[in-house]
Amino acid sequence: MHAEVITPDPRPLGRPTTLAVLGDSIAVGIGDPVHGGGWRGFAPLLADSLGVARLVNVSTSGARIGDLATGQLPAALRSQPDVAVVMAGMNDTMRSDFDVRRLHADMDHVLSRLTDAGATVVTIRYHDHGRVFRLPGPLRRFLTGRIDDLNIALDAAAQRHGAGVVDLDRLPGAYHPATWSVDRLHPGELGHRMLAHAFAREFANAGVALSREVSLRCSGGRRVSRLDHLLWLLAKGIPWLVTRSADLIPYFANALLRPRGIPDPVDDDLPRRRTTG
Repeated sequence: MHAEVITPDPRPLGRPTTLAVLGDSIAVGIGDPVHGGGWRGFAPLLADSLGVARLVNVSTSGARIGDLATGQLPAALRSQPDVAVVMAGMNDTMRSDFDVRRLHADMDHVLSRLTDAGATVVTIRYHDHGRVFRLPGPLRRFLTGRIDDLNIALDAAAQRHGAGVVDLDRLPGAYHPATWSVDRLHPGELGHRMLAHAFAREFANAGVALSREVSLRCSGGRRVSRLDHLLWLLAKGIPWLVTRSADLIPYFANALLRPRGIPDPVDDDLPRRRTTG
C-alpha cells in the first residue's frame, strides 16, 4: 500500500502574514542569548525574512514529537498560519521509550493538520549529533542508528504532505564548532542564523515571497565567556547527563547484551533500516 503524495502548488504564494513555529528548545531559541536575558533564536530572524506581521512560537523546551501533536498543534492552528516550521525529534532519540511507529504517526498528524489548514510547512531531517556532542563509540553508534530511524519517519511524513525539508546533515557548516553554543546541544547565534537562512530558502522554493535574506553575520547577541561555559557545565550539563543516563543508559546496556533487529515500520511506506547486532 502506498500513501498519496501531495504535491505542493508551484505557483507563487505571495507574502505570508503569520508564521507558526512548533518545536523543542532549539525552536525556543536556546543557545542564542540576548542582552537583558532570554533567547532570540531562528524564529524572529525567519519572521523578519518572510516579512510576516505575526510570529506565533508555541515551542517548549524538552518537547518531543508527541508534545507537538497533543499540546502545540491546537495553539498553532488557532493562529491560522499561512507558513509554519515544525522542528522536533532529537529529544525522542534520547529516551528509552523511543518508538519509530509512534513518531511517524504523530508527525504525520501534525503535518496533515497544518497543510489541511492551508499552511506551507517546512520541517527538518537531523544530522549525526554524535559528531558535535562527543560520546563513547558504542553509545554514539546506538544514537546514530536512532537518528537514522527518526529521519526515515520524518522523511515519510514530509513527503506525504509535501512539506519542505531542511537537511541538517547537509547544511554547510553544520559540524563546525562555531555553529554551536557552549552546551554543544543547541546552535549558537551563527547556528540559529544558518537555520533561519535555510528555512527561508525552503519557503522560497515553495513559492513564498521573501522580504529579505537572512544575514549570517552575527550581531545583537550576547557573547558567551569561559565563565558561562563553567556555569553551564555545573548548572545544566552535569544534571542533564545524569538525568539522561538514568533513563537511557540502562536501556542502551540491555540493547548491547541482547541485540535485535529494528522493529517493522508503521506501514509499507516507511523503508526499513538495516538491522543491528
